[in-house]
Amino acid sequence: MTTRPLDRDDPLDDFDRRMIRLLGTDRLVYVTGGGPAVIVMTEMPGISPHVARFARWVRDAGFTVYMPHIFGKDGAVPRMPGALFTMIGGCISRQFRAFQANESSPATQWLRALAALAHEECGGKGVGAIGMCFTGNFALSMMLEPAVLAPVLAQPSLPLNDPAGMHIAPDELAAVKARMEAEDLTVLAYRFAGDKFCKAARFAAYADALGDRFVGRVLPDEAANPDSPMKNPHSVVTIHLIDEAGQPTVQARDEILDFFKMRLSG
Repeated sequence: MTTRPLDRDDPLDDFDRRMIRLLGTDRLVYVTGGGPAVIVMTEMPGISPHVARFARWVRDAGFTVYMPHIFGKDGAVPRMPGALFTMIGGCISRQFRAFQANESSPATQWLRALAALAHEECGGKGVGAIGMCFTGNFALSMMLEPAVLAPVLAQPSLPLNDPAGMHIAPDELAAVKARMEAEDLTVLAYRFAGDKFCKAARFAAYADALGDRFVGRVLPDEAANPDSPMKNPHSVVTIHLIDEAGQPTVQARDEILDFFKMRLSG
């Protein structure tokens, strides 16, 4: 993969820009690669150069990446005050219900439809999905779409006001658990031990609800990139990843890629 600067806006010029209409709504989706599909859902405040770098790692591992625009300015390095306005907009949007425990974001309905389309277009055993931070929980809700076989929750941060809350409706959670049991599936999840936005209580709640179908990984705070502009250790595979062999964050990235290969490629 060609190394691109992470401190400058990314033109995303190696992605195809597709306007995809599903459920009566048009959304921009960045698509690249070949092989089984993986839906990459950006963290706040949008598709940053770090998020794009992760998407390229997924592509180079042998997958077709579908990276939908969800919020923010695509390809931009997060800057104030724009990033703050995006975060505030996300918090009050009815599409995300950022403060609601035991409810699913309406945005996941369109994302499930995207997964079904991606599977139809790319084939393979099924589709992978990774959500990060604000979208972290979305990958679990997306398992209501039968094509989704490999969900990954990276520092799932909703609901924002309840550290032990689960951002999924109880009936949907029960349906996901039943499917995981019936098809012998698991969900991977990642967080840093001292993360203020994704605390131990959230992983404990998911583990209690899903049992050994929930595979939670907790990285030590010292594994987070100390040069990141965000001092709270948070973004495991993006801004807090240290791109050096043997680093815990790189090992987490590689485990995610192997998970996609196992579930989707066989």
